[in-house]
Amino acid sequence: MTTQTAPPATPSSSVPPKRKTGWRTAGIVVAALVVGGVLARLSPIAILLVATAVVGVALYVMVARPLPALGLRSRMSGVVALGMAALLITGGGIASANSGGTPTASEPQNFAAVATSTPKPSPTPTPTTFETATEEVPVPFAATSVDDPQLDQGATTLVAAGVDGMKVITYRVTLVDGVEVSREIVSEAVSVPPVAEVTAIGSKAPAPVAVPAPVPLVQQGGGGCDSNYTGACVPISSDVDCAGGSGDGPGYVQGPVQIVGSDIYDLARDGDGIACD
Repeated sequence: MTTQTAPPATPSSSVPPKRKTGWRTAGIVVAALVVGGVLARLSPIAILLVATAVVGVALYVMVARPLPALGLRSRMSGVVALGMAALLITGGGIASANSGGTPTASEPQNFAAVATSTPKPSPTPTPTTFETATEEVPVPFAATSVDDPQLDQGATTLVAAGVDGMKVITYRVTLVDGVEVSREIVSEAVSVPPVAEVTAIGSKAPAPVAVPAPVPLVQQGGGGCDSNYTGACVPISSDVDCAGGSGDGPGYVQGPVQIVGSDIYDLARDGDGIACD
């Protein structure tokens, strides 16, 4: 009896082909760069927020645990997520560099910066000029006095009237844009000298005034003066009183009178020897 041996089994033709992971990786890289460029053109803040979120998720997966719901099933996938964040930022930088910094519709344009970039014209220097000016100023006269022995003491008289003089002052004037800003004196010269005023003051002493001698008052009786009295003539009469007093005469004497003998008329009633004083 002959035993037939079964032929060896041939390998099945259902072995799955190798996956083309190279194209997938290139597509992910390109997609990350494109997304980063779009976000950068829309708003720089948007790309920063997205990149920050991706970095946060990658760190969580690498440190804590995987997130299968997001397709991150291992810690290596966290490293891949970090790479995605780097690609996003790189795509945004490339887009900003290619745009030349031109602001998009979502970015406010800084018109102040544009205005300041315009070159300003240099200011025109203000012209400064110098001029010479003159001015006439009066010079006051001086007042003097002289003694005049021919003029009574205390009296004054004008000998020569005073006249003001005149001097010319020269200035150096500084003008800025035609407006005077300062001036300084260069020279002074007297063109008309002043004339001094002269006043004479009298120094002549006044003549002495003669005082007349008292005239004895004699009324009634022409017998002369009583020898009992001196200093004034006491008339010889029946009765003599001091002139200006309350006596009724008939004889009067203008004192003072000194008694050298007997006071027969009782003129010095106070007994001091002087009467009618």
